[in-house]
Amino acid sequence: MRDKTQILISGGGVAGLTAACLFGTSGFDVLCVDPAPPITERDLEGADLRSTAFLQPSVHVLERAGVWHQLSGYATALQTMQIVDAGEDGQPRNARAFDASDISELPFGWNLPNWLIRRELVKRLETLDNVDFRPGVATDRMLARSTGAKVWLSDSAQVQADLVIAADGRGSPLRQAAGIDVRTKRYGQKAMAFAVTHPIPHDNVSTEIHRTGGPFTLVPLPDYDGLPSSAVVWMEDGPKAQDLFALDDARFNAAMSERSCHMFGPLTLASKRSIWPIISQVAQRFSDRRLALVAEAAHVVPPIGAQGLNMSLADLQSLLELSQQHPLGSDAMLDAYDKDRRRNVALRVAGIDLLNRTSQSEANWLREFRSWGIGVIHDAKPVRTTLMNMGLGLK
Repeated sequence: MRDKTQILISGGGVAGLTAACLFGTSGFDVLCVDPAPPITERDLEGADLRSTAFLQPSVHVLERAGVWHQLSGYATALQTMQIVDAGEDGQPRNARAFDASDISELPFGWNLPNWLIRRELVKRLETLDNVDFRPGVATDRMLARSTGAKVWLSDSAQVQADLVIAADGRGSPLRQAAGIDVRTKRYGQKAMAFAVTHPIPHDNVSTEIHRTGGPFTLVPLPDYDGLPSSAVVWMEDGPKAQDLFALDDARFNAAMSERSCHMFGPLTLASKRSIWPIISQVAQRFSDRRLALVAEAAHVVPPIGAQGLNMSLADLQSLLELSQQHPLGSDAMLDAYDKDRRRNVALRVAGIDLLNRTSQSEANWLREFRSWGIGVIHDAKPVRTTLMNMGLGLK
């Protein structure tokens, strides 16, 4: 058991495991810890039933981490993004399809279930001799000095590290211990995540249906039990979401089929359901001495536009590039990281906040503006392609 490492990663979610693969593949000695072993099977209690659409820039990060070739065989391409404005009568009022061929020969991205991503990341770690993954172990505290960080772990180990990466979630203990405040917005919404089957094929089209309360998003998955399948994130005002979540399967199937405007025929649950509160949250700074905040330790956004985990992988890419320009864990490296990522994240959080509030609003004039805006953005090609590139992180 090593007592010295170059990089210690606190957190074994998708971002933390990807960080371990990325830095391990790049030749760094890495120790990754998490208090809970990763759940890597679809139907186990506590499995992460959300999915992640890895956009084009994120795939480059996964390739550098040596894991994309394992994931790509399970991934469903997202060739088209369809945005639908629905009336309160449950009927589509305006719909526009944004095709990736407008800006690239590749799809916008590729969708995978989070539990499967964890499984393949753990498999990759097992091939890296310079990475020590310790599930069931937590970070208790750290002491940062100019020469390095000393970290105390829950298994009584004490580890010296040049850099500590906090990938320990929106309530990050390491962030709190460093005294870094956060700015939080609460929307009064909750999101439900689950998988469905449907009789009408998705044809690699991701569909986001906007109506008062929040968007209802279907993202393509591989067929399940011989039927077309999609991952769903359904955002609603909190009390209504709780009432929906409590419905039995038959009534829930009927409710979500109505909310989907029946665009894919009757929807049928194909997994368990999960639910969580919607917030946006940004740390006031993304680094401290010997400490870098990544993923939800640094930023949390509503699940709109496939931005959340893609922003997290951009954090990791920035850190890796800066590690090749500055001494690992130095003030110069971490100051540059904070400057690079906090500015980019602030712009994306502001955009997602605006989209969510527009979707959530009950004001008639704003609903009409939302419907009109979808058409304007799509039909003006320079605007359409610019926004598509920005959404991918290419501009």
